[in-house]
Amino acid sequence: MKIKQVFLLLVLLCVSASTFGQEKKRITIKYSGFALSSPELGEGVREFRRDNQQQVHFIHEGVNLYCDKALYYEKEDFIEAFSNVNMQQGDTINMTAKYAEYSGKTQLAFASGDVVLTEPKSVLTTDTLWFDRTKQQAYYKSMGKVVRDTSGTITSTIGRYYLETQKYQFVDNVVLVNPEYVLKTNHLDFYSETGHSYMYGPSTIKGENNNIYCERGFYNTNNDTGYFIKNSKIDYDNRTIEGDSLYFNRNTSFASASNNITVTDTINKSIIKGHYAEVFKDKDSVFITKRVLAISVQDKDSIYMRSDTLMVTGPEEHRITRAYYDVRIYKSDLSGKADSVHVDHKSGLTQMINLRRFSTSDVFATARKPILWNIGNQMTGDTIHLISNVETEKLDSLRVFNNAFLISKDTLSGGFNQIKGQTLIGLFRDNELYNVDIIKNAEVIYYSYNSENELVGINKSMSALINIQITDNDIDEIRMIKQVDGLLYPEEDFPKNARLFRGFDWREEEKPNSVEDLFKDEPPLVLPVIKGLDPYIPQEEFFDEALLERVEATKKDKDDTTSKAARNIPKPSEEDSKKEVTQEKVISKISNKKDN
Repeated sequence: MKIKQVFLLLVLLCVSASTFGQEKKRITIKYSGFALSSPELGEGVREFRRDNQQQVHFIHEGVNLYCDKALYYEKEDFIEAFSNVNMQQGDTINMTAKYAEYSGKTQLAFASGDVVLTEPKSVLTTDTLWFDRTKQQAYYKSMGKVVRDTSGTITSTIGRYYLETQKYQFVDNVVLVNPEYVLKTNHLDFYSETGHSYMYGPSTIKGENNNIYCERGFYNTNNDTGYFIKNSKIDYDNRTIEGDSLYFNRNTSFASASNNITVTDTINKSIIKGHYAEVFKDKDSVFITKRVLAISVQDKDSIYMRSDTLMVTGPEEHRITRAYYDVRIYKSDLSGKADSVHVDHKSGLTQMINLRRFSTSDVFATARKPILWNIGNQMTGDTIHLISNVETEKLDSLRVFNNAFLISKDTLSGGFNQIKGQTLIGLFRDNELYNVDIIKNAEVIYYSYNSENELVGINKSMSALINIQITDNDIDEIRMIKQVDGLLYPEEDFPKNARLFRGFDWREEEKPNSVEDLFKDEPPLVLPVIKGLDPYIPQEEFFDEALLERVEATKKDKDDTTSKAARNIPKPSEEDSKKEVTQEKVISKISNKKDN
């Protein structure tokens, strides 16, 4: 029995010691200067004023408070500090102000009048500031400014500083001014140690030569690199880059983009879409890949070009576009295919090239020649050049080099009109082919009709040069220049196995008839998952339940409505009052706990 009693006594002693150890220490008066007390000040209130030697000095659990004048409320362990106030926490935080309050019970400080909070990497200035030592957070709600040497100046209506993580949280009318750019956003999380900043909501970064927009983004103010997602875009002079994910390096004027990319060139009226892009501003170049679609915007009829990879280089007055591989072109009256396409936007020259990527030793490999379809005409050759009028944006002429072949289907007989030779030169009027010259080793097979659309015969001829006049996709006239051989055969006398030239290759099934056809037969595209920036998570309120509970505990009894520690806690705004938990509800909740 005695053993049990001794054990119980030891337990009670331990609990008592633990409880005593948890009691908060009171504010210590380190230097009082001139000490005054009078009935006018009230019971338990003393006034301290500095002397000629130094300021009034208080100490409380690692904080040193200096001022010229102070009122100390002994029962509430509360200080009002006036004139040249200086509060120091360790060797990292220093706050100055004209006026300050500090509660030893809640460890909540309030400062007003030219408030300056200095930490190792930045300086915060504002008119009114709260500092909660328990949470190690500072807070303002009436405009503040933070200056950091390498980042610039940040201003906002509302701000909070987290001492433990060295993080600033700026809200409402946030503006970061740097000599190179100006950043504006609704919400900015800024880490003073690393210079990392996180933007939430509509945000812009405007520099001398570029503008950035995003609704969620990251920017490293130390090395001027950024990462942006959610409706993000970068404006480079006359180019705009948009994508699900954008990377930007201000030092090298480089940007890259991933997933659902659009690059718009306002000077050359072009739009490029794809799923990975790199833009080098100083080199005036764009590299884009993954199911690329380039659109040359024209007033009445735009040109669409699909490729595996596309590069745009050169200044705006002389842009060059290179597209490769498996290039496909679509326009309402013109379409084509080639291994590679080279476009000189200044001269209006488009070169369709066969890269001969297939092995000549493989009997199953086929080197498909570049091909063009205009209305009902199919043109092939080793290389095709299209020349456009850069002012009217209409086709002017074309040249087909080596093994030129022009085929059109004869709709009445089901046969094919064919022209072949070494070189083909075509002329366009209103984007329709109206004149064709076949030069050197020219041959023709042509279905000839009379005025009643009755087949007269099949013309097969050879000549040094053949000129063909075309109207509404029908051959009006064929002229043989230096004719070598030629004859008009009755249809029944012309062998069917001789009605196609050697090398005949009718490729109508490959012709794109719409923009969607440019991507037909392609496997589904699997895009990488964009990672890196988590959605914004609202932070807890500065005046949260825990803080209000500490303030409530400073009251002398439950009927006491006055508390020095609570008098500068702002009342909830109309917007705050709509929230589920307001300060009044919290205080009521705390009071009910005490009653029970």
